[in-house]
Amino acid sequence: MPVRKSNISNRKSKIAATSWRRIRLFAMDVDGVLTDGTVQISSDGTETKAFSILDGLGLVRLNRAGLAVAWLSGRASGATTVRANELKIPHVVQGRIDKLTALQELAAQLGFSAGECVYMGDDDIDAPAIAWAGIGVSVPGAMPAALRAARLITRRAAGHGAVREICEHLLAARVPR
Repeated sequence: MPVRKSNISNRKSKIAATSWRRIRLFAMDVDGVLTDGTVQISSDGTETKAFSILDGLGLVRLNRAGLAVAWLSGRASGATTVRANELKIPHVVQGRIDKLTALQELAAQLGFSAGECVYMGDDDIDAPAIAWAGIGVSVPGAMPAALRAARLITRRAAGHGAVREICEHLLAARVPR
């Protein structure tokens, strides 16, 4: 079932500030969330991906604010490893298709409940993790299962500041009122 634009816009801003304040872990898929989903592979097997600088700065700020950040990718990628190292992402899990189990294991290891987690994904394999997290997020161009599971769909597209949008919600929730 296609998701109409009106349904996407109706799912904005329905998350209470108290829910954002509870979050201690922001976990996300990589391809199709931190990137636009395009992977360029050369004839020699080298791979490139484009990551948003906007997203990167948002993730650096979350780390500085004391929030845990994790990348959970269904495929292993050298480009992902390099970018994660640049940004000092503390939790990087690659080659795990069962995102729900990976997220639950990480949350348990860190001592966090589902309500203390945000998960952001764009594909069918992300949908169970999106649904489990206290705040499940997807991007406008996501697959229908991910969109249905999400409580919030970003205004910005994947690889073009969508992650930063969520970083801004999380950082704003930490500002003393």
